Amino acid sequence: MNEEQLKKFIEESGNALIEHVPHAKAVGMNIISGKPNHAWLSIPYAPHLVGNPDTGVVHGGVITTLLDNASGIATQLSLPERVAIATLDLRIDYMRPAEPGEDIIAHAHCYKVTKNIAFVRGTAYHGDNEDDPIATSVATFMLAANRSMPMPISAQEAINKQKGDA
Repeated sequence: MNEEQLKKFIEESGNALIEHVPHAKAVGMNIISGKPNHAWLSIPYAPHLVGNPDTGVVHGGVITTLLDNASGIATQLSLPERVAIATLDLRIDYMRPAEPGEDIIAHAHCYKVTKNIAFVRGTAYHGDNEDDPIATSVATFMLAANRSMPMPISAQEAINKQKGDA
């Protein structure tokens, strides 16, 4: 992708992310920046995102959502064209609580793409301190998740074939 294509993709992805994923809209997710194989997203601190009212710490599910979406966009930015993707596996390691009142940023890097799978690492952090993570993630994404593979024969034909009737 050239710089203009990248800028357009990030704008379109941001609009699609916010408008078509209700949870992303509910948590106030924003795309900060992107480049080939990398995406930076943020979620501003808000009281409705707090998991523990006594501490004011944002719920871990919000951080998971942020890392998953950042990883998905990094995957899209690693592909030659936009395709449907689906999260196959997502592992989150929580290292410390998010600071109450602070926005959360995620940086994801898609470091390997095969014919069918993309591999991504991510970090959630505050400010510009990516070296002091709140959480880290590793994820895999299925590429072209919406393609349908026609069955070679119908279910009934398969049953008949097994019985020797076909």
